[in-house]
Amino acid sequence: MNITLKNKDRNRLDEMLARITDDSAHMLGYPATKTLDFSVLYPFLEVLINNIGDPFALAGCFRLNTHDIECEVVKWFSKILHANEKDVWGYVTSGGTEGNMYGLYLARELFPNGMVYYSEDTHYSVTKILRMVNARSIMIKSRSDGEIDYDDLAATIAIHRDVPPVIFANIGTTMKGAIDNLDSIKTILKDKAVTRYYIHADAALSGMILPFTDNPQPFDFADEIDSISISGHKFPGCPMPCGVVLAKRDLVNRVARSVEYIGTNDTTVLGSRNGVTPLFLWYAIHALGENGFRDMVQRCFTVVDYTIEKFAAKNIQAWRHKNSVTVVFPRINEPILQKWQIAVQGDNAHLIAMPHITKERVDEFIKELTA
Repeated sequence: MNITLKNKDRNRLDEMLARITDDSAHMLGYPATKTLDFSVLYPFLEVLINNIGDPFALAGCFRLNTHDIECEVVKWFSKILHANEKDVWGYVTSGGTEGNMYGLYLARELFPNGMVYYSEDTHYSVTKILRMVNARSIMIKSRSDGEIDYDDLAATIAIHRDVPPVIFANIGTTMKGAIDNLDSIKTILKDKAVTRYYIHADAALSGMILPFTDNPQPFDFADEIDSISISGHKFPGCPMPCGVVLAKRDLVNRVARSVEYIGTNDTTVLGSRNGVTPLFLWYAIHALGENGFRDMVQRCFTVVDYTIEKFAAKNIQAWRHKNSVTVVFPRINEPILQKWQIAVQGDNAHLIAMPHITKERVDEFIKELTA
């Protein structure tokens, strides 16, 4: 069906594209990027693709899907996250928030009366998720660098030792890029004689950075987590929000339900799901490969270190955590921060050196910030 827009409507679209394109050139504070050419996939936007149901289930009644591609994507993530694909299950989500919701949903089903522990620096969406899944929770204090306060966590768990703990671990906090130490958390659980617990890892950004570093912090299934959420529009940079969630298969089986209408199981949060995003993730995986991702991460680290040096040359203290692409610096010159879409919180601002950020962009930003 051919549709012809009125000139005023077409002009509005042209103006919107121009605005978004211009704003894309001045976006340093949020973890989103687009460095790959995905045009080979554009023909798939001309057909309806709905990945309803469990991608690993037998073929259902509705066949306009990319389940086979989705399964390959999940298996690739299982590999880089040190999981046996027979022991974990996963699917492509709408983004990190859905993945976090899925992890907390599984935890609530396993421990209906469990207590979720999360830090002050946890992503804002988590309190919303906790209300939606009706989970009990306690916010733990954060250290000044963004990590969870382990002393406060230990003391709080000690008070509630009769309740199974659900640990919501930040693998790269939103504002400061801090990674909660899973070894320290597990030591606390052991010291408190807690044997029944659940650990979910929110690795929205760092989940695609740490696998390609030489000395990553503990964060994946090798470190005895139960589930993990990673975003896809951050790294490698899909043009629409998406992500991947993985969880231990025995936990997923607890929530599996057979749906006659679609002729298969549904173990996901959503019913109908975007069938195009798995194609974009699959394309990036095959276009770059593990070596390509490793090179991309190292280039980001180079820009991060360059940024901190440039701040220091202007007598501005800036810093980052190990294996983080988030540069934290003082909140100054508000109009320039707004122009460059720099995220702020309290007295802090941050720049995130995503793959599209160059040294030249950093120079331009710092020049304007300190003018």
